Amino acid sequence: MSSFVVTGGGGFIGSNIAEELANQGHQVTIVDDFSTGRRENIAHFVDRVRLVEGSVCDRATLDEAFGGADYVLHEAALPSVQRSVEAPLESNRINVVGTLNVLEAVRAAGVKRLVLAASSSAYGDQPSLPKVETMATQCLSPYAASKAACEQYCLAYYSSYGFETVCLRYFNIFGPRQDPKSQYSAVVPIFITKLLAGESPTVFGDGEQSRDFTYVANVVQANILAATAPNAVGQIINIACGDRYSLNHMLDELNRTVGANIKANYEPARAGDVKHSQADISKARELLGYEPSVSFGEGLERTVAWYREHM
Repeated sequence: MSSFVVTGGGGFIGSNIAEELANQGHQVTIVDDFSTGRRENIAHFVDRVRLVEGSVCDRATLDEAFGGADYVLHEAALPSVQRSVEAPLESNRINVVGTLNVLEAVRAAGVKRLVLAASSSAYGDQPSLPKVETMATQCLSPYAASKAACEQYCLAYYSSYGFETVCLRYFNIFGPRQDPKSQYSAVVPIFITKLLAGESPTVFGDGEQSRDFTYVANVVQANILAATAPNAVGQIINIACGDRYSLNHMLDELNRTVGANIKANYEPARAGDVKHSQADISKARELLGYEPSVSFGEGLERTVAWYREHM
Protein backbone atom coordinates (compact mmCIF):
# COMPACT_ATOMS: atom_id res chain seq x y z
CA MET A 1 0.00 0.00 0.00
CA SER A 2 1.08 3.59 -0.64
CA SER A 3 1.12 6.79 1.39
CA PHE A 4 -1.19 9.54 0.09
CA VAL A 5 -1.73 13.13 1.18
CA VAL A 6 -5.00 14.82 0.20
CA THR A 7 -4.91 18.59 0.54
CA GLY A 8 -8.38 19.99 1.10
CA GLY A 9 -9.30 16.54 2.37
CA GLY A 10 -12.12 17.96 4.48
CA GLY A 11 -13.86 19.34 1.41
CA PHE A 12 -16.49 17.79 -0.82
CA ILE A 13 -14.21 16.14 -3.38
CA GLY A 14 -11.19 15.74 -1.12
CA SER A 15 -13.12 13.87 1.58
CA ASN A 16 -14.55 11.45 -0.98
CA ILE A 17 -11.04 10.76 -2.30
CA ALA A 18 -9.56 10.36 1.18
CA GLU A 19 -12.27 7.95 2.27
CA GLU A 20 -11.85 5.72 -0.78
CA LEU A 21 -8.07 5.62 -0.32
CA ALA A 22 -8.54 4.64 3.34
CA ASN A 23 -11.05 1.96 2.28
CA GLN A 24 -8.41 0.55 -0.08
CA GLY A 25 -5.94 0.27 2.81
CA HIS A 26 -3.58 3.10 1.91
CA GLN A 27 -1.99 5.39 4.48
CA VAL A 28 -3.84 8.70 4.18
CA THR A 29 -3.01 12.16 5.51
CA ILE A 30 -5.55 14.96 5.20
CA VAL A 31 -4.45 18.60 5.15
CA ASP A 32 -7.23 21.12 5.74
CA ASP A 33 -7.76 24.37 7.66
CA PHE A 34 -11.56 23.89 7.43
CA SER A 35 -12.10 27.37 6.01
CA THR A 36 -14.33 25.80 3.36
CA GLY A 37 -14.03 22.10 4.23
CA ARG A 38 -16.20 20.60 6.96
CA ARG A 39 -15.25 18.33 9.84
CA GLU A 40 -18.45 16.33 9.46
CA ASN A 41 -17.27 15.25 5.99
CA ILE A 42 -14.54 13.13 7.56
CA ALA A 43 -15.99 12.39 11.01
CA HIS A 44 -16.99 8.82 10.15
CA PHE A 45 -13.52 7.80 8.96
CA VAL A 46 -11.13 10.29 10.63
CA ASP A 47 -9.91 7.55 12.97
CA ARG A 48 -8.43 5.77 9.92
CA VAL A 49 -6.44 8.75 8.59
CA ARG A 50 -3.93 11.29 9.88
CA LEU A 51 -5.27 14.85 10.07
CA VAL A 52 -2.89 17.81 9.80
CA GLU A 53 -4.81 21.01 10.38
CA GLY A 54 -3.50 24.05 8.55
CA SER A 55 -3.46 25.99 5.32
CA VAL A 56 -1.67 25.15 2.09
CA CYS A 57 -0.30 28.69 2.37
CA ASP A 58 1.65 27.62 5.48
CA ARG A 59 4.88 25.84 4.59
CA ALA A 60 5.37 24.35 8.06
CA THR A 61 2.00 22.61 7.79
CA LEU A 62 2.95 21.12 4.44
CA ASP A 63 6.38 19.98 5.60
CA GLU A 64 4.74 18.14 8.49
CA ALA A 65 2.15 16.52 6.21
CA PHE A 66 4.32 15.55 3.24
CA GLY A 67 7.17 13.73 5.00
CA GLY A 68 7.25 10.12 3.81
CA ALA A 69 4.39 10.57 1.33
CA ASP A 70 4.38 8.82 -2.03
CA TYR A 71 1.66 10.88 -3.71
CA VAL A 72 -0.07 14.20 -3.08
CA LEU A 73 -3.57 14.80 -4.46
CA HIS A 74 -3.97 18.58 -4.36
CA GLU A 75 -7.65 19.39 -3.93
CA ALA A 76 -7.34 22.47 -1.70
CA ALA A 77 -8.63 25.65 -3.32
CA LEU A 78 -11.01 28.54 -2.89
CA PRO A 79 -13.87 27.40 -5.13
CA SER A 80 -16.55 29.40 -6.96
CA VAL A 81 -16.42 31.66 -9.98
CA GLN A 82 -18.66 34.20 -8.27
CA ARG A 83 -16.51 34.37 -5.14
CA SER A 84 -13.41 34.99 -7.27
CA VAL A 85 -15.13 37.86 -9.07
CA GLU A 86 -15.84 39.45 -5.69
CA ALA A 87 -12.45 38.66 -4.11
CA PRO A 88 -9.80 38.05 -6.81
CA LEU A 89 -6.80 38.63 -4.54
CA GLU A 90 -7.99 36.03 -2.06
CA SER A 91 -8.67 33.59 -4.91
CA ASN A 92 -5.13 34.10 -6.19
CA ARG A 93 -3.55 33.76 -2.73
CA ILE A 94 -5.13 30.42 -1.92
CA ASN A 95 -5.26 28.89 -5.38
CA VAL A 96 -2.05 30.09 -7.02
CA VAL A 97 0.28 30.93 -4.13
CA GLY A 98 -1.04 27.92 -2.21
CA THR A 99 -0.32 25.61 -5.15
CA LEU A 100 3.17 27.01 -5.62
CA ASN A 101 3.77 26.44 -1.91
CA VAL A 102 2.56 22.83 -2.30
CA LEU A 103 4.87 22.29 -5.28
CA GLU A 104 7.88 23.52 -3.36
CA ALA A 105 7.01 21.37 -0.36
CA VAL A 106 6.42 18.15 -2.33
CA ARG A 107 9.67 18.59 -4.23
CA ALA A 108 11.59 19.09 -0.98
CA ALA A 109 9.90 16.07 0.61
CA GLY A 110 10.77 13.70 -2.22
CA VAL A 111 7.15 12.94 -3.11
CA LYS A 112 6.83 10.83 -6.27
CA ARG A 113 3.97 12.70 -7.94
CA LEU A 114 1.45 15.52 -7.51
CA VAL A 115 -2.04 15.30 -9.02
CA LEU A 116 -3.69 18.72 -9.34
CA ALA A 117 -7.42 19.43 -9.26
CA ALA A 118 -7.66 21.72 -12.27
CA SER A 119 -10.84 23.16 -13.79
CA SER A 120 -12.78 23.12 -17.05
CA SER A 121 -13.37 26.84 -16.48
CA ALA A 122 -10.00 27.32 -18.21
CA TYR A 123 -11.75 26.70 -21.56
CA GLY A 124 -14.03 29.70 -21.12
CA ASP A 125 -16.98 30.11 -23.45
CA GLN A 126 -15.42 28.83 -26.66
CA PRO A 127 -18.28 27.65 -28.90
CA SER A 128 -16.56 24.48 -30.08
CA LEU A 129 -17.75 21.33 -28.31
CA PRO A 130 -16.59 19.04 -26.85
CA LYS A 131 -13.67 20.69 -25.11
CA VAL A 132 -10.33 19.13 -26.02
CA GLU A 133 -7.14 19.61 -24.01
CA THR A 134 -5.33 21.08 -27.03
CA MET A 135 -7.66 24.13 -27.05
CA ALA A 136 -6.20 27.42 -25.88
CA THR A 137 -7.35 28.66 -22.49
CA GLN A 138 -9.90 31.49 -22.43
CA CYS A 139 -10.43 32.43 -18.80
CA LEU A 140 -13.57 34.45 -18.06
CA SER A 141 -13.15 34.77 -14.30
CA PRO A 142 -10.35 35.19 -11.75
CA TYR A 143 -11.11 31.67 -10.56
CA ALA A 144 -10.54 30.27 -14.05
CA ALA A 145 -7.33 32.29 -14.39
CA SER A 146 -6.06 31.04 -11.03
CA LYS A 147 -6.69 27.39 -11.88
CA ALA A 148 -5.06 27.79 -15.30
CA ALA A 149 -2.04 29.36 -13.59
CA CYS A 150 -1.85 26.34 -11.27
CA GLU A 151 -1.71 24.07 -14.31
CA GLN A 152 1.14 26.07 -15.79
CA TYR A 153 3.11 25.92 -12.57
CA CYS A 154 2.67 22.15 -12.48
CA LEU A 155 3.87 21.81 -16.06
CA ALA A 156 6.78 24.14 -15.33
CA TYR A 157 7.88 22.03 -12.35
CA TYR A 158 7.88 18.94 -14.51
CA SER A 159 9.84 20.73 -17.22
CA SER A 160 12.30 22.51 -14.90
CA TYR A 161 12.87 19.93 -12.18
CA GLY A 162 11.58 16.65 -13.58
CA PHE A 163 9.04 16.51 -10.77
CA GLU A 164 6.05 14.41 -11.85
CA THR A 165 2.77 16.32 -12.08
CA VAL A 166 -0.63 15.52 -13.59
CA CYS A 167 -3.42 18.08 -14.04
CA LEU A 168 -7.01 16.84 -14.05
CA ARG A 169 -9.55 19.31 -15.43
CA TYR A 170 -12.80 18.66 -13.57
CA PHE A 171 -16.16 19.30 -15.22
CA ASN A 172 -18.98 20.24 -12.78
CA ILE A 173 -18.56 17.66 -10.08
CA PHE A 174 -21.54 16.80 -7.86
CA GLY A 175 -22.46 14.28 -5.21
CA PRO A 176 -22.70 13.63 -1.46
CA ARG A 177 -21.16 16.18 0.96
CA GLN A 178 -21.37 19.11 -1.44
CA ASP A 179 -22.35 22.12 0.66
CA PRO A 180 -25.73 23.63 -0.35
CA LYS A 181 -25.74 26.42 2.25
CA SER A 182 -23.33 29.01 0.87
CA GLN A 183 -24.32 31.68 -1.64
CA TYR A 184 -21.40 30.33 -3.68
CA SER A 185 -22.56 26.72 -3.64
CA ALA A 186 -22.78 24.65 -6.81
CA VAL A 187 -26.10 24.26 -8.55
CA VAL A 188 -26.83 20.56 -7.89
CA PRO A 189 -26.91 20.63 -4.06
CA ILE A 190 -28.85 23.89 -4.10
CA PHE A 191 -31.47 22.48 -6.47
CA ILE A 192 -31.81 19.25 -4.49
CA THR A 193 -32.18 20.87 -1.08
CA LYS A 194 -34.63 23.43 -2.43
CA LEU A 195 -36.83 20.75 -4.00
CA LEU A 196 -36.72 18.57 -0.89
CA ALA A 197 -37.87 21.59 1.09
CA GLY A 198 -40.68 22.31 -1.42
CA GLU A 199 -39.08 25.56 -2.57
CA SER A 200 -38.28 26.95 -6.02
CA PRO A 201 -34.58 27.05 -6.97
CA THR A 202 -33.10 30.10 -8.70
CA VAL A 203 -31.70 29.75 -12.21
CA PHE A 204 -29.39 32.48 -13.49
CA GLY A 205 -30.10 32.91 -17.20
CA ASP A 206 -32.65 30.99 -19.26
CA GLY A 207 -31.71 27.56 -17.91
CA GLU A 208 -30.56 26.31 -21.29
CA GLN A 209 -26.90 26.58 -20.32
CA SER A 210 -25.48 23.08 -20.24
CA ARG A 211 -22.79 21.27 -18.28
CA ASP A 212 -20.97 17.95 -18.31
CA PHE A 213 -22.21 17.06 -14.83
CA THR A 214 -19.92 14.42 -13.32
CA TYR A 215 -20.64 12.33 -10.23
CA VAL A 216 -17.89 12.51 -7.64
CA ALA A 217 -17.07 8.78 -7.69
CA ASN A 218 -15.78 9.22 -11.23
CA VAL A 219 -13.34 11.90 -10.07
CA VAL A 220 -12.18 9.76 -7.16
CA GLN A 221 -11.39 6.98 -9.61
CA ALA A 222 -9.52 9.39 -11.90
CA ASN A 223 -7.31 10.73 -9.11
CA ILE A 224 -6.28 7.28 -7.94
CA LEU A 225 -5.48 6.24 -11.51
CA ALA A 226 -3.55 9.47 -12.19
CA ALA A 227 -1.27 8.91 -9.20
CA THR A 228 0.47 5.99 -10.88
CA ALA A 229 -0.44 6.00 -14.61
CA PRO A 230 2.98 6.05 -16.35
CA ASN A 231 1.91 8.04 -19.42
CA ALA A 232 -0.02 10.73 -17.54
CA VAL A 233 3.04 12.65 -16.33
CA GLY A 234 3.21 16.24 -17.54
CA GLN A 235 -0.29 16.07 -18.99
CA ILE A 236 -3.53 18.05 -18.68
CA ILE A 237 -6.48 15.64 -18.79
CA ASN A 238 -10.25 16.23 -18.87
CA ILE A 239 -12.26 14.35 -16.24
CA ALA A 240 -15.99 14.18 -16.93
CA CYS A 241 -18.60 11.90 -18.51
CA GLY A 242 -18.49 13.24 -22.06
CA ASP A 243 -22.15 14.33 -22.08
CA ARG A 244 -23.96 17.58 -21.31
CA TYR A 245 -27.33 18.46 -19.81
CA SER A 246 -29.09 21.80 -19.45
CA LEU A 247 -30.10 23.17 -16.06
CA ASN A 248 -33.73 22.93 -17.15
CA HIS A 249 -33.28 19.23 -17.96
CA MET A 250 -31.55 18.65 -14.64
CA LEU A 251 -34.41 20.34 -12.80
CA ASP A 252 -36.88 18.05 -14.59
CA GLU A 253 -34.82 14.99 -13.61
CA LEU A 254 -34.58 16.11 -10.00
CA ASN A 255 -38.31 16.80 -9.82
CA ARG A 256 -38.94 13.27 -11.08
CA THR A 257 -36.48 11.77 -8.58
CA VAL A 258 -37.82 13.78 -5.65
CA GLY A 259 -41.45 13.31 -6.68
CA ALA A 260 -42.22 17.00 -7.09
CA ASN A 261 -43.20 19.45 -9.81
CA ILE A 262 -41.57 22.70 -8.74
CA LYS A 263 -40.71 25.46 -11.21
CA ALA A 264 -37.56 27.58 -11.09
CA ASN A 265 -37.26 31.31 -10.51
CA TYR A 266 -35.26 32.81 -13.38
CA GLU A 267 -32.81 35.66 -12.77
CA PRO A 268 -30.35 37.49 -15.08
CA ALA A 269 -27.21 35.58 -16.00
CA ARG A 270 -24.10 36.19 -13.87
CA ALA A 271 -20.76 37.60 -15.00
CA GLY A 272 -18.11 34.96 -15.70
CA ASP A 273 -20.54 32.09 -16.21
CA VAL A 274 -19.95 29.82 -19.20
CA LYS A 275 -22.89 29.00 -21.50
CA HIS A 276 -22.03 25.42 -22.51
CA SER A 277 -19.45 22.91 -21.34
CA GLN A 278 -18.76 19.35 -22.44
CA ALA A 279 -15.59 17.30 -22.28
CA ASP A 280 -13.79 15.08 -24.72
CA ILE A 281 -12.58 12.32 -22.39
CA SER A 282 -10.66 10.23 -24.92
CA LYS A 283 -7.32 11.33 -23.44
CA ALA A 284 -8.38 10.18 -19.96
CA ARG A 285 -9.41 6.83 -21.40
CA GLU A 286 -6.10 6.46 -23.24
CA LEU A 287 -3.66 7.67 -20.57
CA LEU A 288 -5.43 6.69 -17.35
CA GLY A 289 -7.63 3.78 -18.33
CA TYR A 290 -10.47 5.97 -17.04
CA GLU A 291 -14.11 5.15 -17.73
CA PRO A 292 -17.03 6.89 -15.98
CA SER A 293 -18.54 4.35 -13.61
CA VAL A 294 -21.59 6.36 -12.52
CA SER A 295 -23.91 8.04 -15.04
CA PHE A 296 -25.56 11.44 -14.64
CA GLY A 297 -28.97 9.94 -13.83
CA GLU A 298 -27.63 7.40 -11.35
CA GLY A 299 -25.49 10.09 -9.76
CA LEU A 300 -28.51 12.34 -9.23
CA GLU A 301 -30.43 9.48 -7.59
CA ARG A 302 -27.53 8.69 -5.25
CA THR A 303 -27.10 12.35 -4.37
CA VAL A 304 -30.80 12.91 -3.66
CA ALA A 305 -30.79 9.82 -1.42
CA TRP A 306 -27.80 11.19 0.52
CA TYR A 307 -29.45 14.60 1.08
CA ARG A 308 -32.70 12.98 2.16
CA GLU A 309 -30.75 11.13 4.85
CA HIS A 310 -28.54 14.02 5.95
CA MET A 311 -30.72 17.14 5.69
